[in-house]
Amino acid sequence: MNYYAVPPGGHQLPPLPYAYNALEPVISSKTLTYHHNRHHKAYVEGLNKAELKLVEARQNKDFSLVKHWARELAFNGSGHILHSIYWTIMAAIGQGGQPGSQTQANINYYFGNFLNFREQFTKAAEQVEASGWAVLIWQPAWRHMEILTAEKHQNLTQWGGIPILVLDVWEHAYYLDYQYRRGDYVKAWWQLVNWYEVEKRLLWAMQAQVPLNMT
Repeated sequence: MNYYAVPPGGHQLPPLPYAYNALEPVISSKTLTYHHNRHHKAYVEGLNKAELKLVEARQNKDFSLVKHWARELAFNGSGHILHSIYWTIMAAIGQGGQPGSQTQANINYYFGNFLNFREQFTKAAEQVEASGWAVLIWQPAWRHMEILTAEKHQNLTQWGGIPILVLDVWEHAYYLDYQYRRGDYVKAWWQLVNWYEVEKRLLWAMQAQVPLNMT
């Protein structure tokens, strides 16, 4: 995996690794188009703006708005990272395979078995207050997985935790298709999980790597 430093204001919206209609009928092409081209794009633009404003602040030695732009960095940067991962860990129905050997072994070690893991992740996604995410992370500090929820992108995290499987439960991710039925969306979403990508992300996370595009 080749990495390069992203310059201030240089973040770009990653292309989807599939067509906009590839996740139907679980996620419609209309929802996916709005979600990717508008919502995710807005996070990228917000992140770039915050970084450039902080470049300007350093040049002018004026940090009167540093609290605001730091908040914008956290919110938009977290949104960009989680959305980038979200696109990659989904695939068309029937194309996502089964959990890989490392994924399954670590799920069994920490959660007891796959059913325990799936039930906890599902309930976490259903119960996130207001808008947010369910996130399976690899925690390098403890060398095991953990399931977290995030109200907004930057809240309720663990420092150092690396996301490997994420589910967006902000209303813009499902409302056009499911209205208020978040639970139906979460249940249907399991059909889309790309376990091949999750396995690769787990192996990268064990090496403290967080690729934002398809690996």
